[in-house]
Amino acid sequence: MKSLFASVLASAIFLALPAAHAAESDLAALEKAAKAEGQVNSVGMPDSWANWKGTWADISSKYGIKHSDTDMSSAQELAKFAAEKSNATADIGDVGAAFGPVAVQKGLAQPYKPSTWDQVPAWAKDKEGNWALAYTGTIAFIVNKDQVKDIPHSWADLKKGKYVVTIGDVGVAAQAANGVLAAAYAMGGSEKDLKPALSFFSDLAKEGRLGVTDPVIANIEKGEIQVAVVWDFNGLNYRDQIDKSKFEVVIPSDGSITSGYTTIINKYAKHPNAAKLTREYIFSDAGQINLARGYARPIRAEHLTLPADVQAKLLPNAEYKNAHPIADPEAWDKASKMLPRLWQENVIVNMKQ
Repeated sequence: MKSLFASVLASAIFLALPAAHAAESDLAALEKAAKAEGQVNSVGMPDSWANWKGTWADISSKYGIKHSDTDMSSAQELAKFAAEKSNATADIGDVGAAFGPVAVQKGLAQPYKPSTWDQVPAWAKDKEGNWALAYTGTIAFIVNKDQVKDIPHSWADLKKGKYVVTIGDVGVAAQAANGVLAAAYAMGGSEKDLKPALSFFSDLAKEGRLGVTDPVIANIEKGEIQVAVVWDFNGLNYRDQIDKSKFEVVIPSDGSITSGYTTIINKYAKHPNAAKLTREYIFSDAGQINLARGYARPIRAEHLTLPADVQAKLLPNAEYKNAHPIADPEAWDKASKMLPRLWQENVIVNMKQ
């Protein structure tokens, strides 16, 4: 009788475990639970960005899981999770690195550590598994070789040049703001000390060499931009779309910064196992290679052997030796809020009319 009671009790305890918890302990169980849910709804993961199209196609064909996406910004994604709560229509989203900790603070994320977790650098993940960068962006230069014969490979080279350097609107674009931080790093500054970068760009402005038009593909294709400061994945994509022979993309050798994007699994997800299986796949070799096909540098790049055609889309790992993650995200959050005013007061005021 006692053994029967124990057996019944054990069964009751097992049944009481959340399905998601049971699934996490075993990939086969996770896959089974995800297939039973049969659907995963994402936000901010459209087909055209980072080759999510390839990932969704694989998840559909491999697991029979249907997918839909609604594109939106990182802030909008978290606002949606918070507003809908238990009426969630989204299971997973892709947000900028700074929004990972915000999602945790607001109680909007649920954890899942993929089986390749140990190959994700400590700086790029939450120790509890609530977020982890799947791919990175590093500030780079895209150079129009028809207009610039002496290719700059560093911020110091930019300073010595005679061409116009385009960075975009520092007050609006995260890419441009991160470009300022990358320059600060290269010149001995930091998140708490942007003065070296502000001085650098101020000098360019005084020389009439600072371009603040948006460094998007249309402006680059028209030949309006000689050198632009952009995320590497944008630069490489633009290069290949326009004319690979006409442009060169380089990571500044004297210093740059690396940030990236993380999936957030909605705490209130209606399809939590499908969302977790999605993250598992994103961090697998196949999922990481899919991201690389979309010009995003996989977080596990050093542990992958990329197909030759995919490797050709990216820069060699050696280019990134002096690119560093943001050392103090909190300090950068504060500094980036002040940057529009500092930029106006120290740089724009010196622009030649």
